[in-house]
Amino acid sequence: MFIATKEIIIQNEAFILTNQRAVFWKKEKALLLSDLHIGKTAHFRKNGIALANHIMKSDLERLSALIEYFQPEKFIVVGDLLHAGDNSDVDEFCQWRNQYPDLQFYLIEGNHDRISESLEKKLCLDFKESLLELGAFTLIHDFDKEKSDFQITGHIHPGIVLNSAVKSIRLPCFALSENQLLLPAFSEFTGLDTKNLPKKSKFFVFTDDGIYEV
Repeated sequence: MFIATKEIIIQNEAFILTNQRAVFWKKEKALLLSDLHIGKTAHFRKNGIALANHIMKSDLERLSALIEYFQPEKFIVVGDLLHAGDNSDVDEFCQWRNQYPDLQFYLIEGNHDRISESLEKKLCLDFKESLLELGAFTLIHDFDKEKSDFQITGHIHPGIVLNSAVKSIRLPCFALSENQLLLPAFSEFTGLDTKNLPKKSKFFVFTDDGIYEV
């Protein structure tokens, strides 16, 4: 797996965007990502829709590669770690998580994160709240118009449409505006929202071989 990077500066701090749907915050030594939706494939299988388990395995392999590449101290999920509560996919995720006992695991709760006390313990979370304030930044799953701090968010599964003379393609992206960095959905098993994006944004799209501002 090839990891392409692009450094951007926000509020005088360096963030490294990657083509693997995650960003590394240099000062905090934190790997940030959103919308893993762990358990989505198991939820579909439970409801009679046959899906291969390799989808989640691929997501976890990408996560491991990012951890090896950046050597973070913190792993911060900006909402929707889970998709539908506890299931067999969550068991597999917890086994993966146990490979990194020294990595601090933070969860900013999203709308899918319905987590009981027993499940919270099972996930080995170091932090679980509806938002996290770090310096000049607020990490929150969905953008809050009432807050003045710069917000790092998820939830939207942002994507943009690129048109050519031959065809149109839809690609996931990061969206950077004056007061928000919107993260792409980390899981590849998600849709794209190309309409409800922050206004006056710069977009960073990515492919297997690079990341580009458009």
